[in-house]
Amino acid sequence: MALEILTALDVMSDAPVIPVIVLNDVNDAVPMAKALVAGGIRMLEVTLRTPQALACIEAIARDVPEAVIGAGTIRTAADAKAAADAGARFAVSPGFTDKMAQAARDVNLPLLPGVATGSEVMMAMEAGFNHLKFFPALQSGGIPMLKAWQGPFFDVKFCPTGGVTPSNAAEFLALSNVICVGGSWLVPADVVAQKDWAHITRLAWDTALLKPRG
Repeated sequence: MALEILTALDVMSDAPVIPVIVLNDVNDAVPMAKALVAGGIRMLEVTLRTPQALACIEAIARDVPEAVIGAGTIRTAADAKAAADAGARFAVSPGFTDKMAQAARDVNLPLLPGVATGSEVMMAMEAGFNHLKFFPALQSGGIPMLKAWQGPFFDVKFCPTGGVTPSNAAEFLALSNVICVGGSWLVPADVVAQKDWAHITRLAWDTALLKPRG
């Protein structure tokens, strides 16, 4: 059966939080993904920050069909191709270049490109992107910056990532130009090391309290 073709808006709208996941052991990939799905989180961003990342993406794509696996830290055309070959269904980048954005299109990966300034927002818009990752969000102005962008970039929606925590996520999500946030707190390294998958499921369920869906 052919997989549904996604858009960046689909990825951003599925849940209040996209988990930013760093995995060092491919054996953790499937149980971690199942734990998040059990808690209502399907869109999973596995970052290409470890040698095992692509193998983890491949394992989740193969063994957890209920999840929608994506690749984060996409920086080059080679990253985009490798992610697509491993089974990723969307891509997230820390920044924006025309070449990398075209590479994602070439392999049919919807992309959330990272931006941190107004000029970068405009470059992304010129390339046809209006659903963007604001990164690193807290260090780049946080909520005041997003509020300032509501005027000139009224038609752009953001996923703030970087410095977003359970204590400030709801404030970000309350903004009209924010659809979701990205956060690493759903998959804490120590919890993964302990293989406490039930804890991860509870953290995932807790995200439903951050923003009413509907």
